[in-house]
Amino acid sequence: MSTARSLDLFFIDGRPDGMLTAGVFNWTGHVLRIPRTQLKTGLGRAEAQFTGVYVLIGEQDGTPLAYVGEAEDMATRLRQHAATKDWWDTAILITTSANNLHKAHIRYLEARLLAIARDVGAMPLENGKQPGGASLSEADRANMESFLDTLMMVLPAIRVDNFLTKKRATPVAATSTKPTDALAETRFECQVKRHDVHAFAVMKDGELIVRAGSKMRPDWAGDRTITTSYWKYHDTLVADGTVINGILQSDFAFKSPSAAAAVVSGRSANGRTAWTVVGTGPTYADWETAQLAEGPP
Repeated sequence: MSTARSLDLFFIDGRPDGMLTAGVFNWTGHVLRIPRTQLKTGLGRAEAQFTGVYVLIGEQDGTPLAYVGEAEDMATRLRQHAATKDWWDTAILITTSANNLHKAHIRYLEARLLAIARDVGAMPLENGKQPGGASLSEADRANMESFLDTLMMVLPAIRVDNFLTKKRATPVAATSTKPTDALAETRFECQVKRHDVHAFAVMKDGELIVRAGSKMRPDWAGDRTITTSYWKYHDTLVADGTVINGILQSDFAFKSPSAAAAVVSGRSANGRTAWTVVGTGPTYADWETAQLAEGPP
């Protein structure tokens, strides 16, 4: 279970969509988000001139796009990008409050962030081939991995989801088509018999985790013109190999039962009725109602 942490957000101009800084108590890292419309002001801040890594986020021809880079003076590098890249609209600058990252540190962080983003596959990258990173001592690598662990909590909190994976480690006991979870008290299943769909899931840490080995519909059969993004979610899982021949290859977390039911069944679905408790049969909605009736733990 993750340790509780306190995130410190400072909205520099008092607007939730404007410039902000983010940090965590007892973490040396410092994150600065700059909308491109405020680039001149943002790059005038002292931390923008520090050594660090940065992420550019925007769209090109209607498709989301990102770029990860590193620089010993991020302000100078971003001015160059402003002149040569017209697609991005937000810059995320990652450094330390004491400016104590050096070139090897940021090359390592750049390589790790690119590897994570490519593994997650949430957004295409403008970057070319994967950089080799840097040679660090065992102690420095451990420090940078610890730095990344906290950064992976901070970035989603400021709506940067490029590095947020929904894949979950799969227990050995969960590799069959009827996974089990000794830690979970309640297991759910979703079936569409005529399409050989039979998926299993558990509720854990506020997420509905669909288990590896679940049988899903390999092709999206629903309407792709509707506003829901579930069909894009489904297609991404198939494209990146998370689903092969209709079989989920690793545990995968969803924020809502309807998202999970739609991706599993290949069409829009009401997850509160599509998911039922294994064995006893009540729907997710009925299970939730019973849970609420019991009162707080």
